[in-house]
Amino acid sequence: MSGEGKKKPIKNPKANIKNSTEILQGFQTLRNEQRQLVNKVAELEVELNEHKIVIETLDEVDGDRRCYRMIGGVLVERTVKEVLPALKNNKEQLMKVVETLNEQLTKKGQEINEYKEKHNLRLRGQGEDAGGGPEPGQDGGDAPSGPGAGKASVLVDHKT
Repeated sequence: MSGEGKKKPIKNPKANIKNSTEILQGFQTLRNEQRQLVNKVAELEVELNEHKIVIETLDEVDGDRRCYRMIGGVLVERTVKEVLPALKNNKEQLMKVVETLNEQLTKKGQEINEYKEKHNLRLRGQGEDAGGGPEPGQDGGDAPSGPGAGKASVLVDHKT
């Protein structure tokens, strides 16, 4: 009767498979979140670059010159001196957002590395430093382009 109190736990191979599946899904979720951050940073950096180009162009233009700005799908006529401060403010805000997202991206990379170490994960066909950054060949090609892609655009009238 004393043998009945001490039962050996039976190892269930299906539980181990489920656990491995959950670990893999958790890793894939982290990688997808990282990819989304990379794509968003790339998109905002393109928009930031566009702001810089427009600001540089408008700095050389007379402040009383007419320009047209696309705001939420509506083309609005303004003067350069009215538009330029708003563009500079938008540029500063974009820089802050990009900086914040880069910090989040760094934290996500650390989180992925910790998850890999915790669960002893190895990626096929990649070196030891894999998984921390964006994948090779990823250049942010999903960023919108063409007319109406950005939220705000400026068109300067060349006639005085």
